[in-house]
Amino acid sequence: MGTAVITYLSTIDGADRAALERVYKIAREIVPEAQEGTSYGMAALIYRGKGLIATVRAKKFLALYPYSGAVVAANLNVLANFETTTGSIHYSAEHQLPDIALQSIVTARRAEIDAKTR
Repeated sequence: MGTAVITYLSTIDGADRAALERVYKIAREIVPEAQEGTSYGMAALIYRGKGLIATVRAKKFLALYPYSGAVVAANLNVLANFETTTGSIHYSAEHQLPDIALQSIVTARRAEIDAKTR
């Protein structure tokens, strides 16, 4: 198992780090077989050789990347109070993604990977 996520998180302090750690913790609970690695230059959890999820600190926000525009679009109903782009969701330590949203996103991405790798 790689250490890309652990190494990345060690560069972040305070509330931002706790918010990022929370995302990875929830993702690991849903997909315990995911491994640490990198995808598109970001520390990420990798599942079946594909990027499952990454979350990083940007200049003005924290961003969640489920590596799928379809997954973001399919979860807009639980992301109404968050800024989204085609492939990312923006949040902050003060305004974190609800557990239900994270669970739905990670579950949808896992299902998408499973469907493509059968």
